[in-house]
Amino acid sequence: MRENLWFLACLWVLLSGNCLGRFVVEKNSLKVTSPESIKGVYECAIGNFGIPQYGGTLVGTVVYPKANQGACKSFDDFDISFKSKPGGLPTFLLVDRGDCFFTLKAWNAQKAGAAAILVADNKNEPLITMDTPEEENANAEYMQNITIPSALISKSLGDSLKKAVSGGEMVNMNLDWRESLPHPDERVEYEFWTNSNDECGPKCDSQIEFVKSFKGAAQILEQKGYTLFTPHYITWYCPEAFILSKQCKSQCINHGRYCAPDPEQDFNKGYDGKDVVVQNLRQVCVFRVANESGKPWLWWDYVTDFSIRCPMKDQKYNKECADKVIRSLGVDLNKVDKCIGDTEADVENPVLKAEQDAQIGKGSRGDVTILPTLVINNRQYRGKLDRGAVLKAICAGFQETTEPAVCLSEEIETNECLENNGGCWHDKIVNLTACRDTFRGRVCECPTVNGVKFTGDGYTHCEASSALRCRFNNGGCWRDTREGRTYSACIDDHSHGCKCPYGFKGDGVKSCEDVDECKEKLACQCPGCKCKNTWGSYECSCSGGSLYMREHDMCISKNGRTEVGWGSVWVIILGLVAAGGAGYAIYKYRIRRYMDSEIRAIMAQYMPLDNHPNDVHHADI
Repeated sequence: MRENLWFLACLWVLLSGNCLGRFVVEKNSLKVTSPESIKGVYECAIGNFGIPQYGGTLVGTVVYPKANQGACKSFDDFDISFKSKPGGLPTFLLVDRGDCFFTLKAWNAQKAGAAAILVADNKNEPLITMDTPEEENANAEYMQNITIPSALISKSLGDSLKKAVSGGEMVNMNLDWRESLPHPDERVEYEFWTNSNDECGPKCDSQIEFVKSFKGAAQILEQKGYTLFTPHYITWYCPEAFILSKQCKSQCINHGRYCAPDPEQDFNKGYDGKDVVVQNLRQVCVFRVANESGKPWLWWDYVTDFSIRCPMKDQKYNKECADKVIRSLGVDLNKVDKCIGDTEADVENPVLKAEQDAQIGKGSRGDVTILPTLVINNRQYRGKLDRGAVLKAICAGFQETTEPAVCLSEEIETNECLENNGGCWHDKIVNLTACRDTFRGRVCECPTVNGVKFTGDGYTHCEASSALRCRFNNGGCWRDTREGRTYSACIDDHSHGCKCPYGFKGDGVKSCEDVDECKEKLACQCPGCKCKNTWGSYECSCSGGSLYMREHDMCISKNGRTEVGWGSVWVIILGLVAAGGAGYAIYKYRIRRYMDSEIRAIMAQYMPLDNHPNDVHHADI
């Protein structure tokens, strides 16, 4: 047994030396706002436990305890609490590195009421990623319950913070994760590096629990096109010197090219590492075949069902059980088997070769060396593998205002538009607002409602500007109803602004005042007319029972007379008759002349006329 474990340790070192390359420390921004002496922006490394607030910020005040400065013991033993008082800022607990696991420091800080933990490095070196301890030293129960964010800071910054706090100065700080993940567009691409092994202890348990809890959200996001998901699996190769050894033969397939550690770390019992490699390969192939059929989300169903129906402890971790699960999901089993290929052949497997190539980091993403690993928009996620925490991180990867509805639910983020309308424009009459809730906060953006577009700065002003704009609060224009009549200053077209209707004057927005047509002599000015002003119009009546013609502003008598006199009318009529007769006479005269000239021309072709002598033609001889 000791020889086996010794060999396994040696093999692990050899494999690690060959596969571990560039490990990228994921960071977030730390901004000290006071005191003035250390004010500035610094970097800190995100811990691989707890829940980082991806896409958000956290403001607090720094406290350095007088006792238990390494946070390796419970603060209850020292009667110390870091719970914030009502109205006070959250507490960021600053502790020293060393003497115990990072996770234990975070757990003790959380139990004492701290909102975040800052671990000051104890030597001058580049920042590292604080990770969970090895399984034999891990207390899975408390590690899974860590929810506060954690960060490792440099020794120099830690010394400056300790000096300021010890000197009685208030140190205020802002932890900022808004740019920890890229958010370029409306789709998030993410990878999940996992393992089919279910006998590796708490980490394996947490992986499958995550898959089960996150499956629903993942499938909805994928089906609606919000995300592009790809599962991956880590494998190693066996050093050439050990290819023919019993250990490599039991842990590897394809002649030592693709290997996985023994599940029980005992080569003499249970399943072998090569069994895990084959099941990993099968899960990759299920994804590929499902993806070709347009249903990549079936991977989540397969992995979940396989873990339930085919566990190692029940001796069902085999092809027979896996095939039953594949058939039940309607995935083409023949294509899956073809994808897997011959695992005993001394050739490369193209699927697993691609997986090994994908382990190597590209661009801003480092090599994948930790299981499980989540990569979101080409950045490695750090923190607890929890449905809510991971969903927050994915939501932080969307461009602002393009997030799906699940990212705006109460369990994921706080709706900033609920309080004081987010400081944006708000029309209380029709309950329209320019506040648009986003995962990262809110934006003030004039809305478009039922095809009607509002324009403005979004903070103090928004105005309907398209057709049908008068449907909403009358386009922001004046409107009033009196005596059964309604008048509006809004013009229902594509124009902007407001204009008082005919019969009114004013700015059209706040007020339109009635124009007194009678007083201002704008209408009803004919002799004998009596003018009476009304709201928005006027009434004009004629004496002697005559009728008023509004279009001509004149009175017409019911018995044939008008108040303006028939003499003038007869003069006009006679003038029109005379003009018509003269025009007719001219017309007849011009027609007669035209006909005479035409007749003369015709007759001239057949006989000479008196006034046209005979033409004499001479020919030269």
